Amino acid sequence: MEKIDLAFTLNGEKVSRTGVPGDMKLVDFLREDLGLTGTKFCCGIAVCRVCTVSVAREEGAHQEAIRSCTTPLSDINGRHVTTVEGLEEAGTLHPLQQAFLDNFSFQCGYCCPGFLMASYALLDRLKRQPIPADKVDEAIEDAVGQHVCRCTGYVRYHQAIRQVLLETPGLVT
Repeated sequence: MEKIDLAFTLNGEKVSRTGVPGDMKLVDFLREDLGLTGTKFCCGIAVCRVCTVSVAREEGAHQEAIRSCTTPLSDINGRHVTTVEGLEEAGTLHPLQQAFLDNFSFQCGYCCPGFLMASYALLDRLKRQPIPADKVDEAIEDAVGQHVCRCTGYVRYHQAIRQVLLETPGLVT
């Protein structure tokens, strides 16, 4: 197990550690070392997407939804990572979080952070490259269609994401 010096930005704050296992999974580091339990661990093989976080290669670069249960710490060195804890600003919920609540999108809530972070990456993509209104449902399906919700909240997640996409200026042409 190779040890690395880790330095990355997490939810806008610099994080650095020396001598961490380079093959340690990001989800374990977030939960165990940093106490950020919003990112959940479920299948452990990147299929369910419950552990999704958003990563940008550099500040201001596009956000990419990644599965943290199979991402080693060595892969995030120098990156900008956003977790569900980083979505709210100054005590105000992100529009996606508010829409998930308003649409009663989840029951148990276990998969909710993964849906939120994949949707967050989708919003970032559409800010950079808006789509026609008739492509919104397809874009949502591409972003979260593979996520697993054991409580079957798919329709409500879809409705909430759709609402935010259509209500946010500049995302849809």
